[in-house]
Amino acid sequence: MTALTLSTAAATGLRADAIVVGVAKGAGSKGGLVVAPGAEAVDKAYDGKLASVLETLGASGGEGEVTKLPAPSGFKAPVVVAVGLGEVPEKDETYGTDALRRAAGAAARALTGSKKAAFALPVEEPADAGALAEGALLGAYSFDAYKGQADAKAAKKNGKDAKAPLAEVALLGGKPRDKAYKAAVERAVAVAEELNRARDLVNTPPNDLSPEAFAAVAQAAAKEHGIKVQVLDEKALTKGGYGGILGVGAGSDAPPRLVKLSYTSSKAKKHLAFVGKGITYDSGGISLKPAGHNETMKCDMAGAAAVFAAVVAAARLGLEVNVTGWLALAENMPSGSATRPGDVLRMYSGKTVEVLNTDAEGRLVLADAIAKASEEQPDAIVDVATLTGAMMVALGNRTFGIMSNDDAFRASVHEIAEEVGEPSWPMPLPTDLRKGMDSPTADIANMGERMGGGLVAGLFLKEFVGEGITWAHLDIAGPAFHEGAPYGYTPKGGTGSAVRTLVRLAEHTAAGDLG
Repeated sequence: MTALTLSTAAATGLRADAIVVGVAKGAGSKGGLVVAPGAEAVDKAYDGKLASVLETLGASGGEGEVTKLPAPSGFKAPVVVAVGLGEVPEKDETYGTDALRRAAGAAARALTGSKKAAFALPVEEPADAGALAEGALLGAYSFDAYKGQADAKAAKKNGKDAKAPLAEVALLGGKPRDKAYKAAVERAVAVAEELNRARDLVNTPPNDLSPEAFAAVAQAAAKEHGIKVQVLDEKALTKGGYGGILGVGAGSDAPPRLVKLSYTSSKAKKHLAFVGKGITYDSGGISLKPAGHNETMKCDMAGAAAVFAAVVAAARLGLEVNVTGWLALAENMPSGSATRPGDVLRMYSGKTVEVLNTDAEGRLVLADAIAKASEEQPDAIVDVATLTGAMMVALGNRTFGIMSNDDAFRASVHEIAEEVGEPSWPMPLPTDLRKGMDSPTADIANMGERMGGGLVAGLFLKEFVGEGITWAHLDIAGPAFHEGAPYGYTPKGGTGSAVRTLVRLAEHTAAGDLG
């Protein structure tokens, strides 16, 4: 993980591989390039002409744009890296925290292979320092666990690994001795480290991340951070009557698990339950996915990874709220023992479900976990899942949908997601769609109308929420796994979607900001 420090050193005299500054688009059609606050000393070293030099090189200040140029004479860093912040803020406003976060991420990624960089970006308050720290740590992320030994040997021979993440970031403009600045950076480090751990899990090949292996990772982290953990294996699941989880995992040689992670605070007044879909590989089961739809299905446990990361982050931050994480883990495979379309499963809640499509499996494992979580009567349950392709059709690849049985809570979760920079959108739960899941054989079917399929899945899950319990469902099918080129602080592959929303929800709950 990239090391990070707050520094009061002057950019001109700091020994580093690069100095990072911010630039923005000036207001109006003739506004031109503007050097952002934090870079005054660097601009002065260019005789106040840094903006014009960058414009000559083609820089526009556009969000995430990176331009490198030689540092002026006298600098101890050889390179200046200008990163775009987007539009200049309106009068009396400052650069938004997510603009800072994205810029820091883009700069950190552009400096892959460097040992140290000084970030001279705008810092007006502790939240800005926290955003820059978070963006830098997320942007520097790299998943190299399976890269060949030949590359490692060559890098060692050359004395430098050009693919290694940026090793160290010094944030300039903050106040290292100020408690608020220190707390903001410490929070950013804890959240970023756990989010990157979630990314690692999503990126891990399914042959190395069975339900049992995932449970072992959770157990190790729980022991490290003082979290109580309970793992139900296939025998315990059978004894407990978890028909949904067992039904999904029936076709695999890797048996399912249900993991409970409990973080408790002696000062807590509220209790949150987070439930994550953890399909470590989804072939579709007997309802096999068509060719071209299997290659990224190692990411179908991203919801469980997000829940796991959020609980550990809450423990590391010492939040004054009780947080229970439920990881519903199974591998969905076709075999002679697999659940068939037409089978009826008896769920943990006692309800029966006719399985019309074994590729609608995430809702089955979540239903058991939600019903179990409801027994503890938490103040709210939030489930997170890469649940439906329909949500991707509706909202695209970067936005997750939010459904809830409480409009005010749905609005709060949406505001929190936007606050931390995770694009999301509130979605309805139309009651007329429920009839499509009526079954002549069982209490409910796991499929309904094709149109509005993401909402149908939400309605299915709602059936298993305990009476009187506030609940929200986050369908992260789009943003959980990014197949395109990296941007901002978002890498290719696992993104860690929803981790920051869950952590901030826990923080607001601990502070009493939610009803």
